[in-house]
This record gives sequence, structure tokens and C-alpha cells, in this order.
Amino acid sequence: MLNSVTAAAGRLLISEPFMMDPNFKRSVILLTEYADSGAIGFILNHQSEYLLGDVLPDVSYSEMPVYIGGPVAANTLHFIHCVPEKIEGGIEICDGIFWGGDFEMVKQLAADYQLDETEIKFFMGYSGWTEDQLGDEIKENSWIVAEKCSASTLFASSEQNMWREVVIGLGHRFAHIANFPENPQLN
Repeated sequence: MLNSVTAAAGRLLISEPFMMDPNFKRSVILLTEYADSGAIGFILNHQSEYLLGDVLPDVSYSEMPVYIGGPVAANTLHFIHCVPEKIEGGIEICDGIFWGGDFEMVKQLAADYQLDETEIKFFMGYSGWTEDQLGDEIKENSWIVAEKCSASTLFASSEQNMWREVVIGLGHRFAHIANFPENPQLN
């Protein structure tokens, strides 16, 4: 597996099964930026109670879910997508996965029902780490770093099963933890 030195944008962070921080409980995070100054990512499997139309009144009839990207700047909206032919200006973070882009174009496409959940994911807030913080957390085994990042995992997986599916996808070394109970005291 990777360590803090080789962690990079486009990798997935999987929280260890007994992480106590409720913000990251059984989380799968897409790491979008990793630099000496810190890291940024979005929790892929914590859906909020909001739909896109709730947070963007001018796209009021959009029923696409909005996810909790993380505890930082929860009043901001971000997106990742796999349709650069529809949305210009995004930053490619791994094969075929883009972060951001022309937001006015996104709003128009969403309003015209030309985007769906298999192409784009919206996040309120983000997950952020200061200089060396993520590296230290990886060394402490708070996170498992997965090298693979695919559109099918990010956009088609069920949020409720994503953590388990990603852990199993890491191979035999980690597959056994996919069946750990959320609260070991109840076992």
C-alpha cells in the first residue's frame, strides 16, 4: 500500500473500520489535491439530506443528491464528474475523473436534465488536512490508501455499500475488515 510520501491526488482514502470521528466513519474519500502544504478530498459515500435543487434555487427541480464532502467549509459546493465533453475547465485528477469546471455550464446542464448521477457528484464542504497531517494519519493507520480510482466506483456504487466494496477490492490483505461490525462492543 501507499504511504504519506507516495499518496497523491486521484487516490482513494478508506477510513479504518473503527474510526471514532463521526465525520469520517466508514468513509471513502477521493483525494483531489495532495501537496507539501496539505491535502483536499471529498467523502464519496455520505449523502446529505439535500438535493441539488435545495442548494441551488435556480436549478430547483433537480433531484440529484448532494453529499457531505467533509467538515471544512460546509457552506461551499463542489463537484467531480466524468464528462469533460459536457463540462469544460475541470482538472483531471485520475483517469477520466475531473474536479470542478464551468459551474454555469453545470447548472444549465442540470436544469435541462442533461446530467445524471452516473456522470457527476456534488459535495457540500470538503475534507482537508494541513501540512503533514494526512501523512501522519496514514502512518497511524487511520487511513488505507487505494491506488485504484474508477468512474464505476465513484459514480455507480451504492453509497451504503461503497466502503465495504472498496475494502474488498483491495484484496485478501484487507477483505476481512469489510465484515467488521460498526460497533465491536455489540459483537
